[in-house]
Amino acid sequence: MNDYQLLVIGAGPGGYTAALRAAKNGLKTAVVEAREAGGTCLNRGCVPTKTLIHASELFHAAKEGAAFGIHAEGLRVDIGEIFAHRRQVSETLSQGVESLLKGAKIPLLRGRAQITAPHTVTITAADGTQSVCTADTILIAAGAAPVLPPIPGIELPGVLTSDDILESDGHMFSSLVIIGGGVIGIEFACFYADLGCPVTLIEAQDRLLPLMDRELGQNLGMLLKKQGVQVLPNTLVQRIEREGEELLVSYDSKGTAGACRAEAVICAIGRRANSAGLFAEGLQPEMNGALIRVNERFETSLPGVYAIGDVACPVQFAHLAAAQGEVVADLLVGKTNEVDLSLVPSCIHCRPEIAVIGMTEAEAKAAELPVKTGKCVLGGNARTLVAGLGRSFMKVVAHAETGEILGAQLMCQNASDMISQIGEAIANHMTARQLLKAMRPHPTFEEALGDALSDLCNKLSQ
Repeated sequence: MNDYQLLVIGAGPGGYTAALRAAKNGLKTAVVEAREAGGTCLNRGCVPTKTLIHASELFHAAKEGAAFGIHAEGLRVDIGEIFAHRRQVSETLSQGVESLLKGAKIPLLRGRAQITAPHTVTITAADGTQSVCTADTILIAAGAAPVLPPIPGIELPGVLTSDDILESDGHMFSSLVIIGGGVIGIEFACFYADLGCPVTLIEAQDRLLPLMDRELGQNLGMLLKKQGVQVLPNTLVQRIEREGEELLVSYDSKGTAGACRAEAVICAIGRRANSAGLFAEGLQPEMNGALIRVNERFETSLPGVYAIGDVACPVQFAHLAAAQGEVVADLLVGKTNEVDLSLVPSCIHCRPEIAVIGMTEAEAKAAELPVKTGKCVLGGNARTLVAGLGRSFMKVVAHAETGEILGAQLMCQNASDMISQIGEAIANHMTARQLLKAMRPHPTFEEALGDALSDLCNKLSQ
């Protein structure tokens, strides 16, 4: 008889959520984690970055307060206090995860896990001692780590990853270059620019957020420039060199050579699956590039071994990993989980926020679907005017013949809190007219969603 019915490798959102659901389903469960409970999300990812951005937005709002009759002379930034608050938030949430596991009687086994035989995991503790656990089922939820591209000079001191920044005590850079115009790069650009640090943001594609709706990236680029960020799309970094106290970043921008200098460089081009060292020799599963290959039930090619989250999925979001974890925990006891794993909201905590779900208009057309799009620019929205935000808008995409909602792209304050209602509409095959039946309060940002839906319905009736 094995020690556990389920052994989870990784105590991040996917791992601890799966463990809690499995225990609730009656499975004897344990979790292995080498670092802090909560994984990347709580300790080196979305929660820390949102904590920093909240602090920088407060500072920015105080600076801009003169427009509202508020004069806050003598403002200063204590970057150490900001990062100390970040640590406190992460530690509180991490301890909360440990309490949840303890309350569910799920052992948290400290150490680095390796699958060394069928149904067998060897755990190496920080002091080098080893222990062995057996389990009917092993679930890998080991997350991902930052990627460093093969750029000459990328290994120089002062070239940092998001992990390096978020695990530090904080430093107010005199200037900064960020490589990568995706979610991670944009959020760091917003944080440091709000605090007054000159930032240059370099993106290889023709716009920021190249995987999202084109208008989002273009609009965000304009807003960041107004915040003082130098945005360089269509630009490839060629090399990084040390010149005295600064780093020289040489690049090619649409065939033209250029360079910029900064105290530090943040490389934010993405994260890669944390699969190194997970498997003993002879037990390597089938891979999909850097990802562990899984089937529709999240089973790997190794019997009794499942994988979820960043280690197996190219879409790297904590909420997706958590949903996958609950699905696997239910599958193991024969239950059907109703969550639609194809509907994954994506949120960026810039200013204003961005949140998207489902198809863009371009994606729907590429799939040869007839589409109509409704849009509202929030220039006349009361809450947007009160908050003094930059250009904000909402777009809703629907099937031109049935009126069913296919997707939405929101760029406005509180977008991340509103996107789920669009996800619910898509999951339940609701139409734009059905969504309009709900009265939206005034004055709110959400009123603009009603305006976008009204615009969509007008186009559908034409």
